[in-house]
Amino acid sequence: MKKTFKELRYFLILWLTQSFSALGSSMTNFALVLWLYGESGSALSTALLSVCSYAPYVLMSIFAGALSDKWDKRRTMLVCDSLAAVCTLIVIALMLSGRLEVWHLYILNAVNGLMNTVQQPASDVAITLLTPPEHFQKVSGMRSFSNSLVTILTPALATAVMSFFGIFAVFAVDMVTFLAAFLSLLLFIRIPDIAGGSEVKESMLSAAKSGLKYLKTNRGILWLILFLAAINLIASMYDAMLPALILPRENGGESALGWVNTFVGIATLAGSVIITIMPAPKSRVKMICNTLLFSMSTENFLLAFGRSPVIWCIGAVLGWITIPIMNGCMDVLFRTKIPAELQGRVYSARNTFQFFTIPIGFFLGGFLVDNVFEPFMSRLSADSLPVILFGSGKGSGAAALSFVLGIAGAAVCLIFRWNRHIRALDDNL
Repeated sequence: MKKTFKELRYFLILWLTQSFSALGSSMTNFALVLWLYGESGSALSTALLSVCSYAPYVLMSIFAGALSDKWDKRRTMLVCDSLAAVCTLIVIALMLSGRLEVWHLYILNAVNGLMNTVQQPASDVAITLLTPPEHFQKVSGMRSFSNSLVTILTPALATAVMSFFGIFAVFAVDMVTFLAAFLSLLLFIRIPDIAGGSEVKESMLSAAKSGLKYLKTNRGILWLILFLAAINLIASMYDAMLPALILPRENGGESALGWVNTFVGIATLAGSVIITIMPAPKSRVKMICNTLLFSMSTENFLLAFGRSPVIWCIGAVLGWITIPIMNGCMDVLFRTKIPAELQGRVYSARNTFQFFTIPIGFFLGGFLVDNVFEPFMSRLSADSLPVILFGSGKGSGAAALSFVLGIAGAAVCLIFRWNRHIRALDDNL
């Protein structure tokens, strides 16, 4: 234990302080969503906050990775974190002066999205450089654990702070957590140089192409990314469908949806602990495919056929407890297969290909519920098989879509499980 702590001491400092800062940032984002909804009363206007953050991330990731590979990792993280803090200070100034408008938040969220586009690949590579390879799985589990904890704590903490002290207290927490992470990274952490790193000057376009070239010549990594892109398409359709399934049902409503989301957080927290302490699996590829197959073929069907919050919460636990295990195995594959000097640009290319399906899935999920499945279910008689299986009234169409997503998710897992390029990734681990 003492040896492990010594080997991971710099990672632990970075992980703890960055997680602390992430909690503060997440609380600010949550508070701004509440403020914006209170001002506009529009769900679309609040959803656009996420769109403005996410669009730069998807569109610019390839080039951002090239920059993160060329720049010093620690300085990149310090600059990106500082600019994100400046955005928060601008929000505070505008709110104090009574001039804060919705479009201000959209612009600032887009800037934050750009900063995250550059910061994330730099942070991913920094963790590779700070972590001995034998601890990659443990480190991935710890990161999943902190992310899950942030997800669980954010709504409760942000709401409590706002209720007792107001929204500016939330901003103050954000700035305190930022300073803690900034000073720790500046004063206590030294990220080693990449062994064998090249000093050859390279244009940003050429550097971005090198990440794409790596994926073209390493088909296993490329096919794994495409597998996860297909899963993300289905998962984002699930995210769009879930409120439409639970909120209007007889035993549903806001509290039921809140319980389901809480159990999602608890399940990912438990899964993070499991991947942190479990031994390395014999086949990481099979573990990825099997955990996703288990997730896709349990939760969606329980949501489709369930009629009570208890069943929905059980589905949430079964659907999400294996996701950190999948992420941990995938993380080890990427860190061991991709050379450290290329990881920034390859990770960024991965972000573009793996996550571009998410906004598509959100649109498709909402469109299919409103314009296909709900109208279809409303036209059926009470003794028809779909009504017997999925119920009647509003929400039954979303349940039917959940059933379709379960079949689609299981099919995707089974198809990619037998891809020879993906299966070959287990070699030489």
